[in-house]
Formats: sequence, structure tokens, C-alpha cells
Amino acid sequence: MSMPRLLHSSLPALAGVGFKPDHFRAIEVEPQPIGFIEIHAENYLGAGGPPHAQLNRLRSDYALSIHGVGLSVGSPQALDKNHLARVKHLCDRYQPESFSEHLAWSSHDGVFYNDLLPIPYTQERLDQVAAHVDQIQSSFKRRILIENPASYLLFEDSEIPETDFLAEIARRTGCGLLLDITNVFVAAYNHRQDPHVYLADFPFDHVGEIHLSGHVIAKNFPDMPDDVTLALDAHAEAVAEPVWELFAGIIAQRGPLPTLVEWDNHVPDWPVLRREAERAGAILDAASTRREAA
Repeated sequence: MSMPRLLHSSLPALAGVGFKPDHFRAIEVEPQPIGFIEIHAENYLGAGGPPHAQLNRLRSDYALSIHGVGLSVGSPQALDKNHLARVKHLCDRYQPESFSEHLAWSSHDGVFYNDLLPIPYTQERLDQVAAHVDQIQSSFKRRILIENPASYLLFEDSEIPETDFLAEIARRTGCGLLLDITNVFVAAYNHRQDPHVYLADFPFDHVGEIHLSGHVIAKNFPDMPDDVTLALDAHAEAVAEPVWELFAGIIAQRGPLPTLVEWDNHVPDWPVLRREAERAGAILDAASTRREAA
């Protein structure tokens, strides 16, 4: 069911960064080459204190994206109404240019897990996810974006390709999509698939934001052969070259889109993250120049 009169995302088609308090002074002291900042909703559900003081200051200078990690959109259980209300209050307070969540579940029977867990792509789960997205959008009175997951396993009972699953959620609810290119690369590596094939099938007409982050290749997992490696969506490194190549190809083909660089673990000094944002910005600028010249 399409939701009428929803506030749509209005992020600029520029490079942004995931805001970390350690970077506040560096960002505040002078204008930075970023188009927006993004925060995790669950870090700002308190009423006040330094987190809100910093965010209020930066909100006056930068567009804002709020990224939820705890609404558990992919759960077969009902959404937690208290958590939904608290996140809605945060959005009402800051009026972000965009709000996004994950195609995943993260809570069960009132217990919140510090992870984004996978879902089977079945018709039953599609109906549940669509109902949850409708509920969130009706509550927030805004169009939200749903992010494709990083995945490490496949469900035997999945019957719908992930790109079709996402496209159908967007078609039914009117929501947008957040394309995490690192997640595409991680999932393709782990399932021994081609990320270009996945991206060729992705419903780009619904994309309102792109995410980039650093991943790691790990091995020596319990109960697995020593030579088995997995890509992990660690958010603890610079963006890898294969991900930059995928991103550059998409932007060259589709044009500039709001693009966030995430770095949530082993957070570097501000100049390092700034350089990552500048690299993304240069790719976006080049695409804009080509389009203007065409």
C-alpha cells in the first residue's frame, strides 16, 4: 500500500560522513568538505547531555541523516511501540533530511541484540516487512529508506531474490532504498557471487542514499576449514579499492547520489575520514561535470 503525503528525503547529492563525537571539534572549527552528517538513532534517544549539544551545533550547518539500527524491521514479531515512539520523537526534534533502517531483525521478545540479523526471503516475511515499513512511515509521516544487508549465510527456504524483495517492498510501501555498496561486495564475496550481477538487478529508481565502509577478510572460524575466508562488514578500515571501483561505476552510470562514508570501529583521526569523504566527493563531482557537459 502506498503512503500518501509523506515527507521525502532531501539529502544533497554530496559526500557525507558518519558523525563521531571525537571529530566534533575538528568539524566545528571550520567549514568541512561534506554535504551531510549521519548519526545512529539509538545513540541519541536520551533527552540531553553532550550528544545533543554537539548535534544541535552541527545541525545548524549540515544536512542530517538519521540511521536506525534497532527498529527490527525484518522481525516476524510486532514492532516495539515504545522504541518506535522514541525514534519518532528524535526525528520530530531534529527534522532530518533522511531516515533509514535495515532489512534485518535485531530484537525478539523484548530483548535487543547488538547485531543486524538476516531474514529469509519468503512471501510471508515480505508481507511482514512491508507492514512494518508502512507502520513506521505512517508514524513518522515521512518516507524512509531500507538498506540492503551484508550477509554471511543463505536460507534454504528463501524463494525471492534479494533485489526483487527490496523492489517489492519499495513498490508496496512507497519507501526508498539505501544502497550499501560494501554490503553488496561482502555478500557477493561470502556467497561466491558477482557483485556486478547483483547491482545490475538492483532497483536504482528507488535509491535515496549510498553507503561506503571498510570491510575485512577473516578466517579461522570455529567448525569451518582453515582455508575458508569470509568478508566481514567491520566498518573499521578505509573503503577498499574494489568497493571504490563499484561505486565509481554506479555513479558514472546513474549520476550523483547522497553518499555516506561509515567508519564506526577503530575510528581514525578526522583528517583520515575527511580524505575518504573527499574521494567520494571527487567521484560525485566528476559525474556532475560529465552530465553538465553532455
